[in-house]
Amino acid sequence: METLSAQERKIKGRKTNFLRNKKIIPAVVYGHGFDSLPIEISYTDFIKVYKAAGESSLITLEIKNKQPVKSLIYKLQYHPLTDKIIHVDFYKIKAGEKITVEVELTFRGVSSAVKDLGGTLVTPLSKVEIECLPEDLIGEIEVDISGLKEFGDAIRVRDLNVPSKVKILQDLKEVVTIVEQPQIEEREKPEEEVSKEAEEGKQAEEKSEEGRKEEKKSEGASEVK
Repeated sequence: METLSAQERKIKGRKTNFLRNKKIIPAVVYGHGFDSLPIEISYTDFIKVYKAAGESSLITLEIKNKQPVKSLIYKLQYHPLTDKIIHVDFYKIKAGEKITVEVELTFRGVSSAVKDLGGTLVTPLSKVEIECLPEDLIGEIEVDISGLKEFGDAIRVRDLNVPSKVKILQDLKEVVTIVEQPQIEEREKPEEEVSKEAEEGKQAEEKSEEGRKEEKKSEGASEVK
């Protein structure tokens, strides 16, 4: 389990920009039966832990002068322009209490429908929501796409392989990934073909015009008689 050092935060509101300028992230930890506690953490230390743990792994918050807290990285807030993390919510875990989190899907293998037939692998889902006890939490769900051999072959939520103590809350019929047939673009006609068709159209129009003239002549002759 990853460990992250923290300390109680006194600075709040807009003044927290002072912390960010010193490469410190303002954060908060909360949970059932636990009073919300503002904390601050090192930006560099957090990034290291986040890369290792992600949002679906337990970490231990070692808060100065307080008992260690087992928690999840629950919510991240990013700067709209720089995409840097500017705030973190941690959720304190309670022993024996089930938690609900989103877990990343990791796609493995090679689909022959994609490799050999030129199909397109479409992945509508990148995460699924699960429920389990903290000790049964998984970091990811592997999805083997090697069984996708024809256009239209799909893997649905019900096909995902997870431990028996983990419950998937997503709609079991929902598509995780599917192989779609590539769209065939209409071939552009060579210039000579386009010119030929235009000439044939012009000739047909001229013949049609001549036919109308002949018809008018016939009608005029009939009226004279």
